[in-house]
Amino acid sequence: MHLHAFCGPWLDHPFWRTQFIVANPDDLALIRAGAIREVWIDVSKGLDLPAGTSPVAVVNEAPLVATRPSKPDKASLDDELKRAAKVCQKGKAAVVSMFQEARMGKAVEADAAAPLVEEIANSVMRNPGALIGLARLKTADDYVYMHSVAVCALMIALARQLGLDEAQAREAGMAGLLHDLGKAMIPFEILNKPGKLTDAEFAVVKTHPDEGRKLLLAGRGVSEAARDVCFHHHEKVDGSGYPESLNGETMSLVAKMSAVCDVYDAITSNRPYKAGWDPAESIRRMAEWTGHFDPTVFQAFVKSLGIYPVGSCVRLESGKLGVIVEQCDQSLLKPRVKVFFSTKSQAHIRPEIIDLARSAEKIAGHADAADWGVKDIDRYWAGDKA
Repeated sequence: MHLHAFCGPWLDHPFWRTQFIVANPDDLALIRAGAIREVWIDVSKGLDLPAGTSPVAVVNEAPLVATRPSKPDKASLDDELKRAAKVCQKGKAAVVSMFQEARMGKAVEADAAAPLVEEIANSVMRNPGALIGLARLKTADDYVYMHSVAVCALMIALARQLGLDEAQAREAGMAGLLHDLGKAMIPFEILNKPGKLTDAEFAVVKTHPDEGRKLLLAGRGVSEAARDVCFHHHEKVDGSGYPESLNGETMSLVAKMSAVCDVYDAITSNRPYKAGWDPAESIRRMAEWTGHFDPTVFQAFVKSLGIYPVGSCVRLESGKLGVIVEQCDQSLLKPRVKVFFSTKSQAHIRPEIIDLARSAEKIAGHADAADWGVKDIDRYWAGDKA
């Protein structure tokens, strides 16, 4: 049968698609074992019940009306981390599947990924630091796939900061999700090489924007914005990028957005050839790269994440080390910090959250916890989700 829709939340079933032919007994078992009890089938695209068979339930035929749920309520970091972890896990599976289908020559179906973009958008609205922070903690092995999920979330957060409406924010998110699809056409031995690429290998990697554009042109339901981002996310406003050497005058807004989001996630993530940089240190370095990013877009990006994004390690003026757990709406310099170490006594202290908006404490600057022998600081803000 052709499954048209699950009657329940996207996260409550184990499939990234919501519309597909149920032809595998294992898929049928997964559907029956899940929390969702009803589905819609499309008898014009699949096989109906055999003649003489009584259906379990009869539903009056009525048009399916798409309704947008009300805006999700704000959530604490701890609460949203649980949901964000499920979105990341399912999002990675979706991107893996899209890459596999692209390698097999199947057409891209952007509509199939719409529920994933919706879930990412809702998570970012409830608490942007949760999903964006978790997506950064990818391993070198799953970088290519989780990078797409992370850039989707970053594009949505940036779109909202720039004042784009919800439809435009989701379109930007979809563009972020699909931006690196061309890497499906790059040989694994080059894509996952642990050392520095040769000039010849890098030339192969630089073909991925064009390969991605070809895949999206042959796909269904793909927006012009998604094709633009796929082809132009490595352009720079000074004209030194690739593949078309566009500049600040010729790049679209969504391409300028993708250039920032793509670089930020790349430099903060662990790669086969290097460890990721601290989020705050990455923001600082990106601000120094003259001619790389559009200044207005980059400023909005910083506001969407904070000068010290969630997960950044900082040193307070009191000498305590801490990790950022939440931003302050009123000031980029007064986030909530979970402190865990004293540089004065050279010892761990009982973890405590300090709200800098309500404290005399101030951030002295970015810190590298490894300088004091402290490792794995992500557990202080992400817990077991790290």
